[in-house]
Amino acid sequence: MTAAALSLRARLFGSVGNTLLTIAMLGLFAVYLPALLRWAVFDATWWAASPAACRAAGGACWAFIHEKFRLVLFGRYPFEEQWRPLLALLLTIALVLAGCSLRFGWRVVVAGGLAGILAVIVLMRGGVLGLGYVPTDLWGGLPLTVFLAVGGIIGAFPLAIGLALGRRSELGVIRGICVVFIEMVRGVPLVSVLFMASFMIPLFLPGKLQVDALLRALIAITLFSAAYLAEAIRGGLQAVPAGQEQAAKALGLGYWQTSLLIVVPQALRLAIPSIANLCIGLFKDTSLVGIVGLTDLLLATKQALGDPQWRSFSLEGYLFVALLYVAFCSFISHYSRTLERRLRSNV
Repeated sequence: MTAAALSLRARLFGSVGNTLLTIAMLGLFAVYLPALLRWAVFDATWWAASPAACRAAGGACWAFIHEKFRLVLFGRYPFEEQWRPLLALLLTIALVLAGCSLRFGWRVVVAGGLAGILAVIVLMRGGVLGLGYVPTDLWGGLPLTVFLAVGGIIGAFPLAIGLALGRRSELGVIRGICVVFIEMVRGVPLVSVLFMASFMIPLFLPGKLQVDALLRALIAITLFSAAYLAEAIRGGLQAVPAGQEQAAKALGLGYWQTSLLIVVPQALRLAIPSIANLCIGLFKDTSLVGIVGLTDLLLATKQALGDPQWRSFSLEGYLFVALLYVAFCSFISHYSRTLERRLRSNV
Protein backbone atom coordinates (compact mmCIF):
# COMPACT_ATOMS: atom_id res chain seq x y z
CA MET A 1 0.00 0.00 0.00
CA THR A 2 1.41 3.38 -0.99
CA ALA A 3 2.10 6.22 1.42
CA ALA A 4 -0.81 8.25 0.01
CA ALA A 5 -3.20 5.32 0.54
CA LEU A 6 -1.95 4.85 4.11
CA SER A 7 -2.39 8.55 4.81
CA LEU A 8 -5.94 8.50 3.39
CA ARG A 9 -6.78 5.42 5.41
CA ALA A 10 -5.50 7.05 8.58
CA ARG A 11 -7.59 10.18 7.94
CA LEU A 12 -10.81 8.34 7.10
CA PHE A 13 -10.60 5.35 9.42
CA GLY A 14 -7.89 6.28 11.92
CA SER A 15 -10.25 6.30 14.90
CA VAL A 16 -13.75 5.24 15.85
CA GLY A 17 -15.05 8.78 15.40
CA ASN A 18 -13.45 9.16 11.97
CA THR A 19 -14.79 5.78 10.89
CA LEU A 20 -18.36 6.62 11.95
CA LEU A 21 -18.15 10.03 10.28
CA THR A 22 -16.82 8.48 7.06
CA ILE A 23 -19.62 5.90 6.99
CA ALA A 24 -22.23 8.60 7.65
CA MET A 25 -20.87 10.76 4.82
CA LEU A 26 -20.82 7.81 2.43
CA GLY A 27 -24.44 7.09 3.34
CA LEU A 28 -25.44 10.71 2.64
CA PHE A 29 -23.63 10.60 -0.69
CA ALA A 30 -25.40 7.38 -1.60
CA VAL A 31 -28.80 8.91 -0.84
CA TYR A 32 -28.44 12.41 -2.28
CA LEU A 33 -25.67 12.25 -4.90
CA PRO A 34 -27.68 10.31 -7.57
CA ALA A 35 -30.55 12.81 -7.37
CA LEU A 36 -28.11 15.74 -7.49
CA LEU A 37 -26.32 14.35 -10.53
CA ARG A 38 -29.64 13.66 -12.25
CA TRP A 39 -30.76 17.27 -11.67
CA ALA A 40 -27.43 18.99 -12.39
CA VAL A 41 -26.11 16.84 -15.25
CA PHE A 42 -28.29 14.17 -16.83
CA ASP A 43 -31.64 16.01 -16.95
CA ALA A 44 -30.08 19.47 -17.31
CA THR A 45 -30.52 21.82 -20.25
CA TRP A 46 -27.08 23.06 -21.25
CA TRP A 47 -27.21 25.29 -24.28
CA ALA A 48 -29.61 27.63 -26.01
CA ALA A 49 -33.12 26.71 -24.99
CA SER A 50 -36.33 28.47 -24.11
CA PRO A 51 -37.57 28.69 -20.51
CA ALA A 52 -40.40 26.34 -21.45
CA ALA A 53 -37.93 23.73 -22.69
CA CYS A 54 -36.00 24.02 -19.43
CA ARG A 55 -39.14 23.46 -17.38
CA ALA A 56 -40.08 20.47 -19.52
CA ALA A 57 -36.65 18.87 -19.05
CA GLY A 58 -37.07 18.98 -15.28
CA GLY A 59 -33.36 19.42 -14.53
CA ALA A 60 -31.07 22.36 -14.06
CA CYS A 61 -31.45 25.12 -16.61
CA TRP A 62 -27.86 26.01 -17.42
CA ALA A 63 -29.26 27.60 -20.57
CA PHE A 64 -29.97 30.60 -18.31
CA ILE A 65 -26.22 31.10 -17.93
CA HIS A 66 -25.78 30.75 -21.68
CA GLU A 67 -28.50 33.35 -22.24
CA LYS A 68 -27.52 35.89 -19.55
CA PHE A 69 -23.80 35.34 -18.94
CA ARG A 70 -22.78 38.67 -20.49
CA LEU A 71 -25.13 40.58 -18.20
CA VAL A 72 -23.95 38.55 -15.20
CA LEU A 73 -20.26 39.00 -15.98
CA PHE A 74 -20.24 42.61 -17.21
CA GLY A 75 -23.37 44.22 -15.81
CA ARG A 76 -24.68 47.24 -17.71
CA TYR A 77 -21.44 47.92 -19.57
CA PRO A 78 -22.28 48.67 -23.25
CA PHE A 79 -22.79 45.37 -25.06
CA GLU A 80 -20.63 46.14 -28.08
CA GLU A 81 -17.76 47.32 -25.84
CA GLN A 82 -17.64 44.37 -23.45
CA TRP A 83 -14.33 43.20 -24.88
CA ARG A 84 -12.80 46.07 -22.90
CA PRO A 85 -13.78 44.90 -19.39
CA LEU A 86 -12.86 41.34 -20.40
CA LEU A 87 -9.38 42.48 -21.44
CA ALA A 88 -9.07 44.65 -18.33
CA LEU A 89 -10.07 41.71 -16.13
CA LEU A 90 -7.52 39.39 -17.77
CA LEU A 91 -4.84 42.08 -17.43
CA THR A 92 -5.63 42.51 -13.73
CA ILE A 93 -5.49 38.77 -13.11
CA ALA A 94 -2.18 38.55 -15.03
CA LEU A 95 -0.70 41.37 -12.92
CA VAL A 96 -1.82 39.69 -9.70
CA LEU A 97 -0.35 36.35 -10.79
CA ALA A 98 2.91 38.04 -11.78
CA GLY A 99 3.13 39.76 -8.42
CA CYS A 100 2.34 36.53 -6.57
CA SER A 101 5.00 34.54 -8.42
CA LEU A 102 7.87 36.20 -6.48
CA ARG A 103 10.03 35.93 -9.62
CA PHE A 104 10.32 39.67 -10.11
CA GLY A 105 11.89 42.35 -7.96
CA TRP A 106 9.72 44.85 -6.15
CA ARG A 107 10.71 47.63 -8.58
CA VAL A 108 9.47 45.58 -11.55
CA VAL A 109 6.27 44.67 -9.70
CA VAL A 110 5.56 48.30 -8.74
CA ALA A 111 6.34 49.66 -12.21
CA GLY A 112 4.30 46.93 -13.90
CA GLY A 113 1.46 47.42 -11.44
CA LEU A 114 1.28 51.18 -12.05
CA ALA A 115 1.38 50.67 -15.82
CA GLY A 116 -1.27 47.96 -15.52
CA ILE A 117 -3.56 50.15 -13.41
CA LEU A 118 -3.28 52.94 -15.98
CA ALA A 119 -4.04 50.50 -18.80
CA VAL A 120 -7.08 49.11 -16.93
CA ILE A 121 -8.45 52.62 -16.33
CA VAL A 122 -7.97 53.56 -19.98
CA LEU A 123 -9.69 50.37 -21.13
CA MET A 124 -12.63 50.69 -18.77
CA ARG A 125 -13.19 54.44 -18.88
CA GLY A 126 -12.15 55.22 -22.45
CA GLY A 127 -12.28 58.73 -23.81
CA VAL A 128 -8.77 58.37 -25.29
CA LEU A 129 -7.05 56.34 -28.03
CA GLY A 130 -10.30 56.12 -29.96
CA LEU A 131 -12.17 54.35 -27.16
CA GLY A 132 -15.65 55.57 -26.35
CA TYR A 133 -16.20 57.07 -22.90
CA VAL A 134 -18.03 54.79 -20.44
CA PRO A 135 -18.93 56.31 -17.03
CA THR A 136 -18.17 54.32 -13.92
CA ASP A 137 -21.85 53.90 -13.06
CA LEU A 138 -22.05 51.49 -16.04
CA TRP A 139 -19.15 49.36 -14.81
CA GLY A 140 -20.26 46.13 -13.22
CA GLY A 141 -20.16 42.38 -12.91
CA LEU A 142 -17.05 40.33 -12.26
CA PRO A 143 -14.54 43.01 -13.35
CA LEU A 144 -15.93 45.48 -10.81
CA THR A 145 -15.79 42.87 -8.04
CA VAL A 146 -12.17 42.02 -8.87
CA PHE A 147 -11.16 45.69 -9.20
CA LEU A 148 -12.63 46.56 -5.80
CA ALA A 149 -11.04 43.56 -4.09
CA VAL A 150 -7.59 43.98 -5.64
CA GLY A 151 -7.61 47.77 -5.31
CA GLY A 152 -8.85 47.60 -1.73
CA ILE A 153 -6.19 45.14 -0.56
CA ILE A 154 -3.35 46.93 -2.39
CA GLY A 155 -4.38 50.28 -0.98
CA ALA A 156 -4.89 48.85 2.50
CA PHE A 157 -1.46 47.24 2.88
CA PRO A 158 0.75 50.34 3.25
CA LEU A 159 -1.84 52.03 5.47
CA ALA A 160 -2.18 48.89 7.60
CA ILE A 161 1.60 48.62 8.08
CA GLY A 162 1.71 52.26 9.17
CA LEU A 163 -1.18 51.75 11.59
CA ALA A 164 0.38 48.59 13.04
CA LEU A 165 3.70 50.33 13.60
CA GLY A 166 1.95 53.42 14.94
CA ARG A 167 -0.03 51.40 17.45
CA ARG A 168 3.24 50.09 18.89
CA SER A 169 4.88 53.51 18.82
CA GLU A 170 6.33 55.02 22.00
CA LEU A 171 4.84 58.41 21.04
CA GLY A 172 1.48 58.66 22.78
CA VAL A 173 -0.13 60.95 20.20
CA ILE A 174 0.67 58.69 17.26
CA ARG A 175 -0.32 55.59 19.19
CA GLY A 176 -3.59 57.20 20.26
CA ILE A 177 -4.52 58.27 16.71
CA CYS A 178 -3.85 54.77 15.38
CA VAL A 179 -5.80 53.11 18.20
CA VAL A 180 -8.80 55.42 17.73
CA PHE A 181 -8.86 54.86 13.95
CA ILE A 182 -8.53 51.07 14.20
CA GLU A 183 -11.11 50.65 16.95
CA MET A 184 -13.62 53.04 15.39
CA VAL A 185 -13.46 51.38 11.97
CA ARG A 186 -13.50 47.86 13.40
CA GLY A 187 -16.42 48.79 15.62
CA VAL A 188 -18.84 49.43 12.73
CA PRO A 189 -19.97 47.17 9.87
CA LEU A 190 -18.72 47.71 6.33
CA VAL A 191 -22.23 48.68 5.23
CA SER A 192 -22.16 51.77 7.46
CA VAL A 193 -18.73 52.77 6.14
CA LEU A 194 -20.00 52.43 2.57
CA PHE A 195 -23.06 54.52 3.38
CA MET A 196 -20.90 57.18 5.00
CA ALA A 197 -18.59 57.33 1.99
CA SER A 198 -21.42 57.29 -0.56
CA PHE A 199 -24.02 59.58 1.01
CA MET A 200 -22.51 61.55 3.88
CA ILE A 201 -19.13 62.64 2.50
CA PRO A 202 -20.65 64.44 -0.55
CA LEU A 203 -22.71 66.57 1.86
CA PHE A 204 -19.53 68.01 3.39
CA LEU A 205 -17.82 68.75 0.07
CA PRO A 206 -18.17 72.03 -1.83
CA GLY A 207 -20.89 72.01 -4.43
CA LYS A 208 -18.52 71.90 -7.41
CA LEU A 209 -16.31 69.20 -5.93
CA GLN A 210 -17.69 65.76 -6.67
CA VAL A 211 -15.99 62.42 -6.00
CA ASP A 212 -16.89 59.47 -8.21
CA ALA A 213 -19.15 56.89 -6.52
CA LEU A 214 -16.81 54.04 -7.42
CA LEU A 215 -13.83 55.90 -5.98
CA ARG A 216 -15.75 56.61 -2.77
CA ALA A 217 -16.62 52.93 -2.39
CA LEU A 218 -13.00 51.94 -3.05
CA ILE A 219 -11.77 54.36 -0.40
CA ALA A 220 -14.28 53.01 2.11
CA ILE A 221 -13.24 49.41 1.41
CA THR A 222 -9.56 50.37 1.66
CA LEU A 223 -9.96 52.10 5.04
CA PHE A 224 -12.11 49.29 6.41
CA SER A 225 -9.65 46.62 5.27
CA ALA A 226 -6.67 48.57 6.58
CA ALA A 227 -8.05 48.54 10.12
CA TYR A 228 -8.38 44.75 10.15
CA LEU A 229 -5.09 44.18 8.35
CA ALA A 230 -3.34 46.41 10.87
CA GLU A 231 -4.38 44.13 13.71
CA ALA A 232 -3.23 41.03 11.80
CA ILE A 233 0.14 42.65 11.11
CA ARG A 234 0.41 43.85 14.72
CA GLY A 235 -0.02 40.24 15.82
CA GLY A 236 2.84 39.30 13.51
CA LEU A 237 4.98 42.13 14.90
CA GLN A 238 4.45 40.88 18.44
CA ALA A 239 5.47 37.37 17.38
CA VAL A 240 8.85 38.52 16.01
CA PRO A 241 11.55 37.77 18.62
CA ALA A 242 12.86 40.88 20.37
CA GLY A 243 16.40 39.79 19.59
CA GLN A 244 15.85 40.60 15.89
CA GLU A 245 15.29 44.27 16.64
CA GLN A 246 18.11 44.37 19.18
CA ALA A 247 20.51 42.82 16.69
CA ALA A 248 19.52 45.36 14.05
CA LYS A 249 20.13 48.22 16.46
CA ALA A 250 23.51 46.72 17.39
CA LEU A 251 24.43 46.85 13.70
CA GLY A 252 23.62 50.57 13.64
CA LEU A 253 20.34 50.41 11.75
CA GLY A 254 17.84 53.18 12.42
CA TYR A 255 14.17 52.79 13.36
CA TRP A 256 12.80 52.76 9.82
CA GLN A 257 15.53 50.48 8.51
CA THR A 258 14.95 48.08 11.38
CA SER A 259 11.19 48.17 10.97
CA LEU A 260 10.90 47.95 7.19
CA LEU A 261 13.86 45.69 6.44
CA ILE A 262 13.99 43.39 9.46
CA VAL A 263 10.82 43.36 11.57
CA VAL A 264 7.94 43.97 9.12
CA PRO A 265 8.96 41.26 6.57
CA GLN A 266 9.10 38.67 9.35
CA ALA A 267 5.79 39.90 10.76
CA LEU A 268 4.13 39.60 7.36
CA ARG A 269 5.44 36.05 6.99
CA LEU A 270 4.02 35.10 10.38
CA ALA A 271 0.69 36.78 9.62
CA ILE A 272 0.11 35.12 6.22
CA PRO A 273 -2.83 32.94 7.42
CA SER A 274 -4.62 35.94 8.96
CA ILE A 275 -3.92 38.12 5.92
CA ALA A 276 -5.23 35.43 3.55
CA ASN A 277 -8.38 35.10 5.63
CA LEU A 278 -8.94 38.86 5.46
CA CYS A 279 -8.36 38.88 1.69
CA ILE A 280 -10.97 36.16 1.23
CA GLY A 281 -13.41 38.07 3.41
CA LEU A 282 -12.76 41.28 1.49
CA PHE A 283 -13.40 39.60 -1.87
CA LYS A 284 -16.78 38.36 -0.63
CA ASP A 285 -17.63 41.65 1.09
CA THR A 286 -17.43 43.50 -2.23
CA SER A 287 -20.97 42.24 -2.80
CA LEU A 288 -22.11 44.89 -0.30
CA VAL A 289 -21.40 47.70 -2.77
CA GLY A 290 -24.70 46.84 -4.45
CA ILE A 291 -26.37 48.62 -1.53
CA VAL A 292 -24.85 51.93 -2.65
CA GLY A 293 -25.79 51.47 -6.31
CA LEU A 294 -22.72 49.76 -7.78
CA THR A 295 -23.45 46.75 -9.96
CA ASP A 296 -21.16 44.07 -8.59
CA LEU A 297 -21.26 40.42 -9.63
CA LEU A 298 -24.12 39.52 -7.28
CA LEU A 299 -26.26 42.53 -8.19
CA ALA A 300 -25.67 41.88 -11.91
CA THR A 301 -27.03 38.37 -11.37
CA LYS A 302 -30.10 39.80 -9.66
CA GLN A 303 -30.63 42.12 -12.62
CA ALA A 304 -30.34 39.17 -15.01
CA LEU A 305 -33.01 37.38 -12.99
CA GLY A 306 -35.27 40.40 -13.41
CA ASP A 307 -36.35 38.98 -16.76
CA PRO A 308 -39.78 37.43 -15.98
CA GLN A 309 -39.18 34.53 -18.36
CA TRP A 310 -36.04 33.40 -16.51
CA ARG A 311 -36.90 34.42 -12.96
CA SER A 312 -37.69 30.87 -11.85
CA PHE A 313 -34.10 29.75 -12.52
CA SER A 314 -32.47 31.79 -9.79
CA LEU A 315 -30.84 28.71 -8.25
CA GLU A 316 -28.77 28.10 -11.37
CA GLY A 317 -27.74 31.75 -11.51
CA TYR A 318 -26.62 31.88 -7.89
CA LEU A 319 -24.81 28.54 -8.19
CA PHE A 320 -22.85 29.96 -11.13
CA VAL A 321 -21.92 33.04 -9.11
CA ALA A 322 -21.03 30.88 -6.11
CA LEU A 323 -18.63 28.86 -8.26
CA LEU A 324 -16.91 32.07 -9.36
CA TYR A 325 -16.51 33.18 -5.75
CA VAL A 326 -15.22 29.74 -4.77
CA ALA A 327 -12.69 29.77 -7.62
CA PHE A 328 -11.20 33.13 -6.64
CA CYS A 329 -11.25 32.42 -2.90
CA SER A 330 -9.71 28.98 -3.44
CA PHE A 331 -6.86 30.61 -5.36
CA ILE A 332 -6.18 32.98 -2.44
CA SER A 333 -6.24 30.10 0.03
CA HIS A 334 -4.00 27.87 -2.11
CA TYR A 335 -1.54 30.68 -2.78
CA SER A 336 -1.27 31.55 0.92
CA ARG A 337 -0.41 27.93 1.79
CA THR A 338 2.14 27.77 -1.03
CA LEU A 339 3.68 31.06 0.07
CA GLU A 340 3.93 29.82 3.65
CA ARG A 341 5.76 26.67 2.58
CA ARG A 342 8.08 28.59 0.27
CA LEU A 343 9.02 31.19 2.89
CA ARG A 344 9.37 28.55 5.60
CA SER A 345 11.86 26.64 3.46
CA ASN A 346 13.94 29.81 3.04
CA VAL A 347 14.23 30.49 6.77
